[in-house]
Amino acid sequence: MAESVELPSRLAILPFRNKVLLPGAIIRIRCTSPSSVQLVEQELWQREEKGLIGILPVRDAAAATAETASVGPTLSHSAGSDTSEKSSRTPASTSSDNVKLDGKHQQEVFHWHNRGVAARALHLSRGVEKPSGRVTYIVVLEGLCRFNLHELSTRGAYYTARISPLEMTKAELEQVDQDPDFVALSRHFKATAMELISVLEQKQKTGGRTKVLLETVPVHKLADIFVASFEISFEEQLSMLDSVDLKARLSKANELVDQHLQSIRVAEKITQKVEGQLSKSQKEFLLRQQMRAIKEELGDNDDDEDDVAAIERKMQSAGMPSNIWKHAQRELRRLKKMQPQQPGYNSSHVYLELLADLPWQTGSEQLELDLKAAKKRLDNDHYGLVKIKQRIIEYLAVRKLKPDARGPVLCFVGPPGVGKTSLASSIAAALGRKFVRISLGGIKDEADIRGHRRTYIGSMPGRLIDGIKRVGVCNPVMLLDEIDKTGSDVRGDPASALLEVLDPEQNKTFNDHYLNVPFDLSKVIFVATANKLQPIPPPLLDRMEVIELPGYTPEEKLRIAMQYLIPRVLDQHGLSSEFLQIPEAMVELVIQRYTREAGVRNLERNLAALARAAAVRVAEQEQTVPLSKDMHQLASPLLENRLSEGAEVEMEVIPMNENNHEISNTFSIASPLVVDEPMLEKVLGPPRFDDREAAERVAAPGISVGLVWTAFGGEVQFVEASSMVGKGELHLTGQLGDVIKESAQIALTWVRARATDLKLAAADETNLLEDRDVHIHFPAGAVPKDGPSAGVTLVTALVSLFSQKRVRADTAMTGEMTLRGLVLPVGGIKDKILAAHRYGIKRVILPEKNMKDLVEVPAAVLGSLEILLAKRMEDVLEQAFEGGCPWKQHSKL
Repeated sequence: MAESVELPSRLAILPFRNKVLLPGAIIRIRCTSPSSVQLVEQELWQREEKGLIGILPVRDAAAATAETASVGPTLSHSAGSDTSEKSSRTPASTSSDNVKLDGKHQQEVFHWHNRGVAARALHLSRGVEKPSGRVTYIVVLEGLCRFNLHELSTRGAYYTARISPLEMTKAELEQVDQDPDFVALSRHFKATAMELISVLEQKQKTGGRTKVLLETVPVHKLADIFVASFEISFEEQLSMLDSVDLKARLSKANELVDQHLQSIRVAEKITQKVEGQLSKSQKEFLLRQQMRAIKEELGDNDDDEDDVAAIERKMQSAGMPSNIWKHAQRELRRLKKMQPQQPGYNSSHVYLELLADLPWQTGSEQLELDLKAAKKRLDNDHYGLVKIKQRIIEYLAVRKLKPDARGPVLCFVGPPGVGKTSLASSIAAALGRKFVRISLGGIKDEADIRGHRRTYIGSMPGRLIDGIKRVGVCNPVMLLDEIDKTGSDVRGDPASALLEVLDPEQNKTFNDHYLNVPFDLSKVIFVATANKLQPIPPPLLDRMEVIELPGYTPEEKLRIAMQYLIPRVLDQHGLSSEFLQIPEAMVELVIQRYTREAGVRNLERNLAALARAAAVRVAEQEQTVPLSKDMHQLASPLLENRLSEGAEVEMEVIPMNENNHEISNTFSIASPLVVDEPMLEKVLGPPRFDDREAAERVAAPGISVGLVWTAFGGEVQFVEASSMVGKGELHLTGQLGDVIKESAQIALTWVRARATDLKLAAADETNLLEDRDVHIHFPAGAVPKDGPSAGVTLVTALVSLFSQKRVRADTAMTGEMTLRGLVLPVGGIKDKILAAHRYGIKRVILPEKNMKDLVEVPAAVLGSLEILLAKRMEDVLEQAFEGGCPWKQHSKL
């Protein structure tokens, strides 16, 4: 409990808007405005335990009529004004006196109360807000004694006042203690307070420490403490503050404590009344009955009839077609005849809500298409992809000339991370339509597309109708994401259900099983995405226009990283170029040594790892400074009790001067963190890839380098062949499919048939594999492999094995081979060439008929590679070995 304190003649004033601090009470506030921060800094922080301030209740002019004003007073200073005191010469004789700012700085009128309370800080902590760097203080204040306000002045950004204390002397207190009226009031107050504590103890199982206060604290201080512990109005708080006479103060405290006690008893009586009206079979509805009782008291009783009426109003404004309106009316009549307790009531209620919420006629406003703005947006959102962007612009141009045209369904196919989903979002933005994404990955149930029939428990509409409901318009851009990842089982085939959705002649009467009425999907613009085309059924693929998005070249990845990824990563981690700088050379190293992918997602993850390392360095500079090591111990039992129970009061102190200069950013560092090669290895670990990998792995005969295409883009595939003593059998490993196994058998047959021509066996040898087995292995055995494009690679590995001559390490190849040695064209040429470029391959052997596909390959990539075209297998062997095919070298087997 606070001891008697000798007050100075002048105190710094901290205004409390619509709040009063009483002597003996403890309050926790957070100071954020420059004026209050300056006051705490100069009057409390620097003076430590000697600091005292005055807490003065204020009310602005707007709060006098409507207590909703949230803007505190400001005190403006003209340019060049110093921090010396300027007297406002404001007499403070009544609680309605005003403080006005004259001249051009007059902003608001405030009503200052004529009495306040001196306070000291029990605890003071300092912090810094991120990212603004603004200094804030959290102060725990204890009220000490009342004072009278005589004159207000300003010191810098905050107020000071000339005051006089209102505390009674010790002799006056002793005289009052002998007054019979005061003694009677004291006994009544303690009895009422004890009764209140007992009630609270029964409800909250607390109050042990509070009982101690009744025995140890003088009753005139106890009155202030008890009144401050529960919520009362601002006017009642002011009345308590103005009660300087002890008998008047104690009488007012008796009245307030008794009111609080009576309100608790009334609340208990209402609770008991509600519980008494419930039978044993109705206990499960306890919470619902309490809610209903509260609504009845408030006069806001919404029954089930109001719910049905609300649904009917929504249905009338939904704009349903006439046949659907008749169906909805019939369902509504059924609902009105049902009781809420019936099993089907909730199902019908939810169904009618869906009918009322669907946008039958509501659509996005048709804006005039600006092709230049659309092209600019595509260029801003995506780097490169010139062919794809041109196709999208053509699509938008047709929409501009014929808005109701039924355009094709675009299907973006490409590896992950190349921007398929974001392209669909850009189309929606260019058209000015809302965008909704439907994820089809992993769904195996036809009901996910068409919905469940209402006869099932837990039935719901399909994803398409649900997406239309969520977006709220009948003509959005709908993205069918991962359309190649749908499955099928006994529950149906979702891909077959999509046939109706994507057919412009059928989707105008799309029938969802749950909805059970036709819904027009012809106004929806569908866009699909997939990683590969093979799993998509041909009838579904026939309804879409496929646009392939290949992987990015290292140069494109570098530009994307510098223009898009690095700014986005810095923003996501609360950083800027002042804290972290990643040079282009370091980004190139990340691309070459840590990522080998078609897209840029792993590149973004590695850049994010560098940003996190920088964020740790920046965040470690944040400090919270305590007020003083031994400033003031929290010795008050009431303070310990309230803080331990978490009963703290959050307040925003009135800002006094909003025009002060910005507080300097305490997070600024001397120099930004520049990423270098040692930091890359420290954060990202040792390099994962090396340009010398191909040379190291093709160091022995029997190994060749092939190019394959996967759902993640092109990849380099090594093929290893070895022979051993055996029975002439062929062993294949590496989790291979049937097609690639057949390619291996064809390759071995071709090599055995031409062993003599290739000088792999002597003329008198009839069987190349006599008493020997051949084992062919495809590394990365955990990855499934299939397809015919490894035919030429298999032949090259076998010829290298039998001739004991190494294949060139800088050469990779792809192509299907026939039994007669012809090299047939294959797909995925662009992705395969990009993969070879990423691995540092210098020469690529392709089928001659794939020459037409080279126009899609970036010129920079083609310029760094030597493209060799082959028509027959002999052409491949001639280019694969150093010095040509080993026609005259006999096998050393």
